[in-house]
Amino acid sequence: MERVDGATYPKIELHVHLEGTVRPATLLKIAHRNGLSLPFDNEEDLAELYRFRDFEHFIDVWVMTTNVLLAADDYREITMDYAREAKRHGAVYIEAIFSPAGRVQRGARWEEMFEGVCDGADQARESLGIEVRFTPDIARDDEPALAEETARWAVRYRARGVVGIGLGGLEDGFPPEPFAHAFAIAREGGLGSVPHAGEASGLRSLRGAIDVLHADRIRHGIRAAEHPALMAELAEREIVLDICPTSNVRTRSVPSMDAHPLSGLLAAGVLCSISTDDPAMFGTDLATEHIEARGLGADPRQMWDAGLTGALCDETTRAALTSIGDAVDWSAA
Repeated sequence: MERVDGATYPKIELHVHLEGTVRPATLLKIAHRNGLSLPFDNEEDLAELYRFRDFEHFIDVWVMTTNVLLAADDYREITMDYAREAKRHGAVYIEAIFSPAGRVQRGARWEEMFEGVCDGADQARESLGIEVRFTPDIARDDEPALAEETARWAVRYRARGVVGIGLGGLEDGFPPEPFAHAFAIAREGGLGSVPHAGEASGLRSLRGAIDVLHADRIRHGIRAAEHPALMAELAEREIVLDICPTSNVRTRSVPSMDAHPLSGLLAAGVLCSISTDDPAMFGTDLATEHIEARGLGADPRQMWDAGLTGALCDETTRAALTSIGDAVDWSAA
């Protein structure tokens, strides 16, 4: 595990996009393997491409670069690679996101992607001892029929570690309400609801996520800090927010780390887990995000407890995670 300020402690990560974990050399290798081209041919140029102007520019670059991921081997490899990286920083449990529908529209097969990530999770468990679960994302600009197909495929893979369904992409102009049926399919199939909301857009997006998509957890949710009544509701209902500090700064969702609303959310009693979002694209890692969160007032036990509360895992896994947490001397962390 990562040693931070002289203390070692385990971490739960609930918000990381597998497509955004791929380091430049691997991305170039996969593109070459699939006979596809990228708008750069070296790691230095990719770093320049990752200088995001705003959230919309980030989404454009994310789609452009991650379209090279098509085959089962691609998804198995990136799942295993990130499990290995996250374990170095103390992760013991991860809920990873991937966005299958966009790849299907470019010729990938649903089975290839789902089998690939699930095989990667099996390999990570066997060789690393780390648990990886999945919460595939629906894109906000998907047609409802495609969103519903995503939900059906997610339900089919519940037994192999799919635990929830998400909603990602540009918030402005794409409210959550059109995806109510897709999320109902997922819920009826035993999956949790973990939409992105309250990052680039505010109260309407958050209320839609809670009232229409019946969010069990909200990805980002930082704009809730603008609404005391909503923060009180989140705290009372123990709806966890997945906070990704560096991501919020890099996409200009907040102007600076000092201005990040995490401290205000914590002060209001909101449970906040800490994650990387797209670590390769934002130049971060899980240990760095914990350092940033600690600078904003979060403590290690608080982050662990929020992660455990928000995790969509089975009870056997939850009991194992509880035992891990109980064995830690959190005062030393």
